[in-house]
Amino acid sequence: MCYDKQSLASLDVGSKCYVTELADSALNRRRMLDLGIVPGTLIEAVMESPSGSITAYLIRGAIIAIRHKDAENIIIQKSEQR
Repeated sequence: MCYDKQSLASLDVGSKCYVTELADSALNRRRMLDLGIVPGTLIEAVMESPSGSITAYLIRGAIIAIRHKDAENIIIQKSEQR
């Protein structure tokens, strides 16, 4: 894994990004694909749990909560728009 790659887990609340790749096991990868998380998808972090272990993201018009450990396997490119 390259050091310049960032994961969805690093996205701050209120920031947007584009998915560039999924680096997860086949089962979790399938789950992410079923949720509409595919390369090119625009995602916005909208809310974080008090513990920080779960973040809610706006994905294709739906709010979806993703665990931090799962978000680490979604590789992103941050968007300049806020």
